[in-house]
Amino acid sequence: MNSVSVGGRDECSLLNNGAQSSINVERWRVLHLPLKPHPCPLSRSRIKSTEDLSHTHTGVMGFTGKSTSELVEVKNKPSYLMQYFAAISVTMGALSLGTSLGYTSPASPQLMDNSTNSSLVITTEQNNWFSSTVNLGALTGGLLGGVCINTLGRRGTMLASVLPFLASWALVGFANNFVMLIVGRLLIGLCTGVTCIAVPTYIGEFSSPDIRGALGSCFQLMAVGGIEFAYVFGIVMSTWRGLAGICAIPPIIYLTLLLFVKESPIYLLSKGKEREAREALQYFRGKNYNIEAEMKLMRKTQDDAQQNKASLRDLKTPYILKPLLISCTLMVFQQLSGINAVLFNLNKIFKGSGSTLATDIGPIIVGAVLVSATVIASVLMDKAGRKILLVVSAAVMCLSLVALDIFFYAMQQDEVWAADKLSWLPLTSLIVFVTAFSVGSGPIPWLMMGELFSLNVRESASGLATMVNWSTSFLVTLTKGKTLQEITALFGGPVLTEESTEKKEDTRIETVEL
Repeated sequence: MNSVSVGGRDECSLLNNGAQSSINVERWRVLHLPLKPHPCPLSRSRIKSTEDLSHTHTGVMGFTGKSTSELVEVKNKPSYLMQYFAAISVTMGALSLGTSLGYTSPASPQLMDNSTNSSLVITTEQNNWFSSTVNLGALTGGLLGGVCINTLGRRGTMLASVLPFLASWALVGFANNFVMLIVGRLLIGLCTGVTCIAVPTYIGEFSSPDIRGALGSCFQLMAVGGIEFAYVFGIVMSTWRGLAGICAIPPIIYLTLLLFVKESPIYLLSKGKEREAREALQYFRGKNYNIEAEMKLMRKTQDDAQQNKASLRDLKTPYILKPLLISCTLMVFQQLSGINAVLFNLNKIFKGSGSTLATDIGPIIVGAVLVSATVIASVLMDKAGRKILLVVSAAVMCLSLVALDIFFYAMQQDEVWAADKLSWLPLTSLIVFVTAFSVGSGPIPWLMMGELFSLNVRESASGLATMVNWSTSFLVTLTKGKTLQEITALFGGPVLTEESTEKKEDTRIETVEL
């Protein structure tokens, strides 16, 4: 090792004898003599060990004070830029599906209003079908999406869903009869179900472990952002046809951004395309990142999944059945909370409440709270724990719905008094309701679905849980506001009219007299 020479004296000497090293540094004082340049700028304090030397050695390590292992770790840290870009690009699909969920709130009152001189007016019964059929389409789309992501690829499936998205909004916007509306909503639901499967799967496969949670929460955030998008433009656009045209803009942006992202490296590797998988992983991690260790782990994971892959027949195995029942139960209770029935009909709820607040403003406020609460939930999720958030969420949602029910009961008893004294209650109750939902009952069932299932059964078990979710949502939104007799008739039971009820009552009286 080179040494500093001051006035002909060696002030630093390093003696290497095999594995043994020793450092002997003499204290020196500054002389008015020129120093000869060399690569060993030691400090003026006495260096007593090789550990001290490692922090003062020449080069980057000497000037940064970092060890060799720390420098290697920093150098091999992945870049997040393309990962954030890809996440924003694909979650435009979530924004697109969010607009389909929020569309009916501003559009339904216009469709049922006879005073608009519209060429198409629907009844209350038809509006229930108009709102709920998106769930039926999503049910089918979830099954189709599970097949497509393994045949067309994750990115390929998302690209294939864009044209049907645009076609569905065209059907709704140019509809001149009720059938076109229903077909359009079914097609929107189909694309929604495909997006719910493809986008979260894609994000989970390309994202680095340390930002996977943040990127994954973008899907829920963009979905509720899409709902708010529909509420806001519901005020701007004077007709439901114009609103359908505005809702077609997010899918166009979605298609454009998808052209600039690469396919999932895990999917490419599963198809034996190792070179393309390597290029895709390098694209997401940055050109200076060493991907070899990650590629090796991906190969091992793929091999294990293929060797232990389970089918629907294996779902009855206890270690699979128990988490499946938990996941399906969470999905059922999520939808039985009535969240979709509320979001689909916010305008009607505010109009029926007689609130002094404009019927278009109330949904926008609720939507803004929904977006803000989703951001808060992403922070609380790992800190507070799943169970406590679910319990608190369910309790607060129950209390808020009871408060809303009390208001409508008071409206039936004394409409003037309720409108004067309790006009603040509907908006407050709905704000509390959507906040509690966003913190617990909304995101946790979907999060638990990914955490409960092992890799070899995740595809089939997740598909089944998704089916349960959309099926329950369809039933809740379709039967909203109906009596038990009306629901029975809806599924083919006997229709109970006032005349038939009176006839049965007369028959019962005659029987008693006999």
